[in-house]
Amino acid sequence: MTTRTEILASMRAKIADGRPIIGGGAGTGLSAKCSEEAGLDFIVVYNSGRYRMAGRSSMAGLMPYGDANQIVMDMGSEILPVVDHIPVVAGVCGTDPFRLMPKFLRDVRDAGFSGVQNYPTVCLFEGIIRANLEETGLGFYKEAEMIAEARSLDLFTASYVANLDEAVAMAEAGADVIVPHMGLTTSGMIGAQTALSLADSKIKVRELMEAAREVNPDVIIVCHGGPIASPTEAAEVIRDVPGVDGFLGASSMERLPTETAMIEHMSSYTRIALPVRAGQGA
Repeated sequence: MTTRTEILASMRAKIADGRPIIGGGAGTGLSAKCSEEAGLDFIVVYNSGRYRMAGRSSMAGLMPYGDANQIVMDMGSEILPVVDHIPVVAGVCGTDPFRLMPKFLRDVRDAGFSGVQNYPTVCLFEGIIRANLEETGLGFYKEAEMIAEARSLDLFTASYVANLDEAVAMAEAGADVIVPHMGLTTSGMIGAQTALSLADSKIKVRELMEAAREVNPDVIIVCHGGPIASPTEAAEVIRDVPGVDGFLGASSMERLPTETAMIEHMSSYTRIALPVRAGQGA
């Protein structure tokens, strides 16, 4: 387990050296090992990682298909033992009404996680569903309370946000890293078809970054999701939105490259030609 102080010191040194902070979702132990070998700065264990690496949409992580917090703890038992030094962050459902959150966060820490991130998150809901969640004790404010509680336990904290109020709330809660979320990642076999354009994403990332830094000028900002689906788009956002410190990928780190590599590798076997045998053909 890497301490919050160690994580932040490493990140700030990289930023000062002109190198981006890169995080990745890990839905399997192999994804985690590859992340560490690639030199990522941290990995996040999301319940959605289990779904996407099982061929389902990452959106399944927002639906009632399982106990999100228990799934993450179970995944931690698979992932934590196979990495050596990379910080592992738990995706915690802060609105979970069946958890005493201070106790659960201590359990997360004791399991070996170095930090937490708010996922599943209601920041991805809009309209009447979002209004009803906020009105009935399942709102984003519960996620901000979870981040504040984790901060008091000296856990490293990263926070998804999708609007200005959320960016301010998470900065006020003391989040170490704020992650402007551009929606479900596009591309691949189970990626989003409906998403913001890359140009609109740049505008939104800038707005959320500026709102967070009005509260805390030192907060680290990494972008995520939507059309930011490859190193090319990530580099473009980092270049065109000064102040963005890096990128956090989930589907883009493990699902998309797995799809590409496996399809190409498997297809290469299907292209093997049988030799002509005696009595066959002319």
